Amino acid sequence: MASQTVRPDGDRVRIGVVGCGVMGRNHARVLSEIAAADLVAIADPDLAAAAPIAAQLGTQAVADIEALIALGCEALVIAAPTHLHHTLATQAIERGIHVLIEKPIASNPEEGRDLVQKAARAGVTLMVGHVERFNQAVQTVKEAIRDEDILSIAITRVGPFPPRMSNVGVVIDLAVHDIDLIRWLTESDIVEVQPQLSNAVAEREDIALLQFRTASGVLAHINTNWLTPFKARHIHVATRDKYVIGDLITRQVTECSGYRPDGSYSMRHLPVGHTEPLRLELNSFLTALSSGTSPGVTGEEGVISLDIAMRCLAGSSTAPAVSDFASAKVRQAR
Repeated sequence: MASQTVRPDGDRVRIGVVGCGVMGRNHARVLSEIAAADLVAIADPDLAAAAPIAAQLGTQAVADIEALIALGCEALVIAAPTHLHHTLATQAIERGIHVLIEKPIASNPEEGRDLVQKAARAGVTLMVGHVERFNQAVQTVKEAIRDEDILSIAITRVGPFPPRMSNVGVVIDLAVHDIDLIRWLTESDIVEVQPQLSNAVAEREDIALLQFRTASGVLAHINTNWLTPFKARHIHVATRDKYVIGDLITRQVTECSGYRPDGSYSMRHLPVGHTEPLRLELNSFLTALSSGTSPGVTGEEGVISLDIAMRCLAGSSTAPAVSDFASAKVRQAR
């Protein structure tokens, strides 16, 4: 079902941000710079924290989502704690307001499915903020392996323990990004999950080694932890004819191909754009609103990635029956 369009005449979309944590501040900053967006206000119950941020960006701070709705917002970015996603998104969707929800879409797949169904009934756009889809190094890797016979994918996402307090471990905080990327890069569903988890220094898992098999036969591996003293974000993709390496921090992509009997091969660095991924993500959301087309990451896709992450936490070795959403074709990020 196509969603209703917003401001097809080219006027700016009236949009608000819920939450002034790290991601909320970043969303607000970028929206204040995008010509197609009119940043109406930032909502946070801690007005003392929100007010100086809003003032710096030339907007106002309000206490809650109801105040944003009263100000006539046509769309909202929800960057509040995960356990509030379902309640806040429901308030917006039931008023006919389009929503971009930071990953994960909700606390559990059931809440996520409920939001997808509510958005479909209301005819509004629901997008999930899997920002790595919009990292141009990732997009370059995808383009390099287009139409290739993919054999394996290995993703490393490690770093130090986060300074912020969190009620989730590395699977939901970090690996869910890469679960989404595996599905997007392979354009195939994950059908087998083999997780190894450990909590070395934290209450929840701070080490995760996750192995997957997709319906198309691709073997994939995610290595993630909060024990490495520096951040590293790498993707390695092996195809029948190529080996592609992407550094998601430096945004360098290297392609190896042309293997010869003597062991030599050709190597080249691929050109990569350097637009901020969050800007591309928000532009994708705004484009979906103005055109009525599907956003870069749909609610259905967000639910599937969360469902797989929850199976990793449960220690499931094989996938359950295919979900209602699993047959949805993975769309390319804009």
